[in-house]
Amino acid sequence: MPPEWLRRVVTLTPTDGNSVNPVLRRRTPEGTDARDAAVLVLFGGAEHADPMCVGGLPEDADLLLTQRASTLRQHSGQIAFPGGAADPEDDGPIATALREAEEETGLDPAGVRALAVLPGIFVPPSGFDVTPVIGYWDRPSPVRPVDAGETAKVARVPMRSLLDPDNRFIVKHRLGYQGPAFLVDGMLVWGFTAGVLAGLIAVSGWEIDWDRRDVRDLEVALAEVEAGVVEVHER
Repeated sequence: MPPEWLRRVVTLTPTDGNSVNPVLRRRTPEGTDARDAAVLVLFGGAEHADPMCVGGLPEDADLLLTQRASTLRQHSGQIAFPGGAADPEDDGPIATALREAEEETGLDPAGVRALAVLPGIFVPPSGFDVTPVIGYWDRPSPVRPVDAGETAKVARVPMRSLLDPDNRFIVKHRLGYQGPAFLVDGMLVWGFTAGVLAGLIAVSGWEIDWDRRDVRDLEVALAEVEAGVVEVHER
């Protein structure tokens, strides 16, 4: 059984009720030879819900995120859930997500409770069919970038900061992409990771109304984060 405050995230399908999240609609095109991959969407925090907070979200609820090394060929520097390509020896997406998370962050997989497996999402730039695995951190363990050539940063990001309306907006790329984004802990979360996260938050019961008219140029937003000239709200 999941913690009560995660029950909606685990049992309801991620949704995009405002038509601002194209990530959730991506499926592998017929005839495409996509590679299987999985990511771990790992929530931490007290197991018991906080009755004083919207959706029961505990004060210490957080989410594990990584920043990919800037030297990587694909998705360099992007904020991501820990995860990666499936190995032939993996017994399904849960095994892939836990193995990759251990390799990237050093977490102990024995302390993670897998709660749900979401439908796969096609990621066009890499050609992966990525399966998000939702987990709860029963026994948190220390985390760090295990290989600096692959992972630049590992962070447990407070959910209340991610939910802060001041930290949410839409990014738009000159080539046509437009989707949700989060600005937290000096990181711009966008693309696949932001799409999955926004879809889960939409059904969680935790969401606080935010300004969906706030559309920012993606390249400008990334440059501002890199230069350290953006204001990040922490609550």
